[in-house]
Amino acid sequence: MITPRTKGIILVLLSAITFSLSTVFAKYITSTSSIHGIEVSFARFLIGFIISLGYIITHKMSIRPNNIPLVLTRAVSNTVAVILFFVGVQYTTVTNANMLNMTYPVFVFVLAPLFNKERIIKINFLYLMITLVGTYFVILPHYSTINVGDVYSFLSAIISAIAVVALRESRKYDSTSIILFHLMSIGLVINGIAMIPVFSIPDAVTSVYMLLSGLSAYLGQAFFTAGFKFIDATSGSILSSSRIFIAACMGIYFFNDLFAANIIIGGLLITAALIGVSLQEHKETQH
Repeated sequence: MITPRTKGIILVLLSAITFSLSTVFAKYITSTSSIHGIEVSFARFLIGFIISLGYIITHKMSIRPNNIPLVLTRAVSNTVAVILFFVGVQYTTVTNANMLNMTYPVFVFVLAPLFNKERIIKINFLYLMITLVGTYFVILPHYSTINVGDVYSFLSAIISAIAVVALRESRKYDSTSIILFHLMSIGLVINGIAMIPVFSIPDAVTSVYMLLSGLSAYLGQAFFTAGFKFIDATSGSILSSSRIFIAACMGIYFFNDLFAANIIIGGLLITAALIGVSLQEHKETQH
């Protein structure tokens, strides 16, 4: 008999695997065809929109949100973050893109007090500094040139933090399904407009990989959400950081990603910071 906690651990780990797979498919698409990363992210929103619309129709739900500004903030910020991330995957390695994007929890705890007037926790700034040092090791391996994909991936983390804070607040007024529907519909429109200048018609094989990338990303979100129903947020956050190393293994296996000393050091520093802020959040919730 699988215990609820074990089920939660499995689901969160599955989310890390499927999120990583999504970037593997995206990297393969952008490196073997003329398809741009923005077009790959569009596939993610399209699949998400179809699934969320089906859920809304099936359950005969009203799509009008109770707090429109928060839902819009969540939708727009998440859309920008996703686009930046997939463009980052196009120009940098799968390893770096996932590692830099996974710094977002640190920024969540730093930015949250600015949005919801929570008490500022000073030690979180220490974790922020550790994250920035880790990012420096990842982005500047030769201390001379910067890969634009690394920059996009890091920016996606900062914008993702805003999206997560907005999600936390919007959940106080609206259900997850309503928030998700508006995220996917607004994301579909914004991403569609952004895609126009770089649009290229994919061939049959590429279309399949785009479908797999979008579907695995959606499954990653579904597994992540379901997993947190069975385990506490601290354990879930620490487990989700495993995506850094899962993505690194996939990047090395499929694309021969460079895994030099600076990447290892940067990854360890970022992971340490993620564990630190997760434990700090757990400590705060106990008071």
